[in-house]
Amino acid sequence: MEQRNGILSLFPVKKPILGMIHLKGEGETQIFEKAKNEIRLLEEGGIDGIMLENYYGNYYHLEKILDYAAQGNLHVPYGVNCLNVDAMGFELAAKYDAKFLQVDSVVGHVKPRDEATLEVFFDLYRKKTDAYLIGGVRFKYQPMLSENSLEEDLKIAMKRCDAIAVTENATGQETSMEKIRSFRAGIGDFPLVIAAGMTKENAAKQLEIGDMAIVGSYFKDNYKDIGDVNKEHVAEFMGMIKKIREGLA
Repeated sequence: MEQRNGILSLFPVKKPILGMIHLKGEGETQIFEKAKNEIRLLEEGGIDGIMLENYYGNYYHLEKILDYAAQGNLHVPYGVNCLNVDAMGFELAAKYDAKFLQVDSVVGHVKPRDEATLEVFFDLYRKKTDAYLIGGVRFKYQPMLSENSLEEDLKIAMKRCDAIAVTENATGQETSMEKIRSFRAGIGDFPLVIAAGMTKENAAKQLEIGDMAIVGSYFKDNYKDIGDVNKEHVAEFMGMIKKIREGLA
């Protein structure tokens, strides 16, 4: 396994932004063609990396677009999030040479009794791929069954993944600065990913604390997850990110 915390080394820039492909469409052909077009729009808009996720599509649609990616059709690093069946995310990352994968919750979403099982799960499945793991804690839509403090669960999460993802409670909902700050306080300089609700208006303050972000809704034509990727939205956002980076130089 490569050295932990190296996910940021995948990108030649500071504060990398991952664009989300939700696999929207009707039927296999439309989903595939739309995904290819949205990948093109994200890349032309200046995105740093792409996350492929079965938010609308199913497993077979996800595998098909990953196969497309693995054939060298993407020009930026790509990763995968196989929703609800975490094991298959690891399998897909290994099969299609994804550079990173996301698991929406790596701790605290199971009963305390089952945390040992979860620990063994990550020990086993992380051996299947060298992909960096972005792991959610107190993540949107995930049950919170932990009896630990946030600080305790963050310490566990840092042992299981390479970057920690923070969100509020829903897709597209702005992640509060209070929550972002509490995560940073708990993880020190461990990589922190703002994984929902980033916009042109809040990006600068959020990226003062976060190391990278996953953006989906803001890149859509209606700024909602139900929309279609809009190249102008991507380019405008990434232009603003470029200015943030210049300020860090």
